[in-house]
Amino acid sequence: MKTVAVIPARYQSSRMPGKPLADILGKPMIWWVYNEAKKCRALADVVIATDDERIQAACRTYGMNCLMTSPDHDTPTGRIWEVSTKLEADLYLQVMGDEPLINVKAFDLILPESLPADPYYVAVLTNVMTHPADVVDFSNQKVVTNAEREILMISRSPIPYPKGTLDFEYEKVTGIQLYSRKALQFYHETPKSALELAEENDMMRFIEHGHKVHAIKSPYKTVSVDTPKDLDLVRRTLSETNPE
Repeated sequence: MKTVAVIPARYQSSRMPGKPLADILGKPMIWWVYNEAKKCRALADVVIATDDERIQAACRTYGMNCLMTSPDHDTPTGRIWEVSTKLEADLYLQVMGDEPLINVKAFDLILPESLPADPYYVAVLTNVMTHPADVVDFSNQKVVTNAEREILMISRSPIPYPKGTLDFEYEKVTGIQLYSRKALQFYHETPKSALELAEENDMMRFIEHGHKVHAIKSPYKTVSVDTPKDLDLVRRTLSETNPE
């Protein structure tokens, strides 16, 4: 079984253009993600997938594997699908390029010991939210699962609604997701689904068409860098754990 990690990185961000190259302790943000992923021995390769020559140049400078992909992808999953057509593997691990505080230990939770029997295998790590403000924040995509930890619904709204009890753990999806080659092909060939369009979550494309998406709870939390404030937090955190 061969598994490769793909780090999608686009330069044009509506809130923080160029954020994969944002300086963190003298290195671009994408460097921190890449080097943490490289620590995982279960991965056959780690590659950055981008559509921008500036990111490609940074990859060359720091010796990071890079594949150029089309600028037409509107989701990270679409970019990973293109990588799957150029780099053969059984499984593709998505690691978001704007989460420099990822912990490689989280990879052990989602990477299977053997190839899953389901040819359309999809899995995602989730984090439990402990602050009420996070639950109502629409940028956090909440999940509801069945007893087998298969996702029933992903929503930006707080689900389930706590009418009968507050004794419930709210979980959100993270940027660490796993796809089989066939799942990525299905994604590419299938139009956007109704709930996907409404919630702007492309994993709903699998769920609405009857494919299982496995939710694996992770205690390893990270920070998605979407604002300068997030970047300052990451810099402070890494400066404490990486003293000169």
